[in-house]
Amino acid sequence: MPRTAIVLVNRLKHASREAVAEVRELVTRRGVLIAERDAAALEPIQAGERPDVLVVLGGDGTLLGLSRTLAAGGPPMLGVNFGKLGFMAEFDMDSLRAQAECLFDGGALDVRELPLLDARVFGALDSRVRFEGTCLNEAVVTAGPPYRMITLSLSINGEAGPTLSGDGLIVSTPIGSTAYSLSAGGPIVSPGVEAMAITPIAAHTLSFRPIVVPLASELTVRVDRLNVAARGEAGAASVVGGGGGTTLVLDGQLHCPLEAGDRVVLTRSARSVRFVKNPDSHYWKTLTTKLHWASSPLTP
Repeated sequence: MPRTAIVLVNRLKHASREAVAEVRELVTRRGVLIAERDAAALEPIQAGERPDVLVVLGGDGTLLGLSRTLAAGGPPMLGVNFGKLGFMAEFDMDSLRAQAECLFDGGALDVRELPLLDARVFGALDSRVRFEGTCLNEAVVTAGPPYRMITLSLSINGEAGPTLSGDGLIVSTPIGSTAYSLSAGGPIVSPGVEAMAITPIAAHTLSFRPIVVPLASELTVRVDRLNVAARGEAGAASVVGGGGGTTLVLDGQLHCPLEAGDRVVLTRSARSVRFVKNPDSHYWKTLTTKLHWASSPLTP
């Protein structure tokens, strides 16, 4: 039975815009095209629409933005990569052409489900949630401008852990372990592992190593020392209330300024997102071909 689809396009990418006509033809030849929309639309799926699949033309960043909107029972996203890596957007135009019949004419789809993290921010002496958001890759507490050292205290499941002085802390999901966390020296975590990776950013010690904890853990990051910007100093204008640049950043897209004493609580979300897997690709191939995992040094 032909599959119904909505095509979502990142129109900021020239290559995505160029590919729309061909993708539209591939879908309509084998399946049923319900609609074609900008991926930045606040409501990519409207009331009454029940597509079998969302064809997303963009990159992993496009899918990250959509994941918060489409979590919890939404149709799986089929990412066609027009970005750099394509850890979530596993298809390119060649593989989409080759597999169009199976993808849109009712063949079996290989779908994987990825966990999300919930982040909540509480004030020092406040039990009310001041901010809450969701992320697919990572939650980062970062010093921000003017980039002075901050101090954070970490607790895991209510038990006191280490204190970090440095530029911040990254808590990533398995799929997010190859993003910012990897750049900061964190471990690569296979997507099937139920875990979170905790990675310091420029820790002012030789002994704070990245650690992997169960995905069911509750992590609390308390801001003990804030990055404070003096009035008129570069970076001060970017922070609410004239404090510092210390900020909670979710997937590089959502931002919440933090104050001294704030607690950021991170837990596995009850929601998740689904992605169509490319049967001709696999995670380890992406690591070796795109991130050059374990590649030998270049020789003259």
